[in-house]
Amino acid sequence: MNQRKIRILCVDDHSFLVDGLAARFELERDLEYIGSLPSADRLIAKARETRPDIVLLDIEMPGTDPFEAADDLRRQCPEVRTIFLSAYVRDHYISAAVKAGAWGYFSKGEDAQTIVDGIRKVAGGEFAFSPKVQARCKPSKGGRHGKLVPPTSKLDALTPREQEVLRLIGRGMSRTEIAETICRSPKTIDGHRESIMQKLSIHNRAELVRFAIREGMVEV
Repeated sequence: MNQRKIRILCVDDHSFLVDGLAARFELERDLEYIGSLPSADRLIAKARETRPDIVLLDIEMPGTDPFEAADDLRRQCPEVRTIFLSAYVRDHYISAAVKAGAWGYFSKGEDAQTIVDGIRKVAGGEFAFSPKVQARCKPSKGGRHGKLVPPTSKLDALTPREQEVLRLIGRGMSRTEIAETICRSPKTIDGHRESIMQKLSIHNRAELVRFAIREGMVEV
């Protein structure tokens, strides 16, 4: 009896990468490339039309926010499992991916075999995060799918207000400017900053600025 192939839909605006992945999948007996989209705008409709098992989803694309698209896909097509494949491995991207229901996250710099192995793991009901992603995360307790627990980003430890303050610090704003921006006292901002540094194991403001820039929380 022939084994049912794992059907893969690629959502990425880089045609060169998509063509390379498609060619790689053709070499695997258990994988089947079924098509691609240049953005997530029509992801739900395409998924219903082609019935993929796995969606490989890029992060930096025009159009619909990929994290919102992944969350919508999880809700409307729960049988489809999303793996993010991005050029960027950043804490807030990992956090957003996990919150959107992703089953995996890989860097585009990974070798093809690592991605293929990850697809097989996800199709088999396991989470698959590359070593580069896992290195930026901490173990979490509990989670969805019984004992299957995705890693948690460091930024998950921050409250929404703390993330907002960190973003403003990354823009180079002073404590007084941040206080005026979010309508809080400078003393409150000092408290947020101390909490952020403790949670991220960062020891001064300059490191906070570098962290925010490195993680893409601010544009440079």
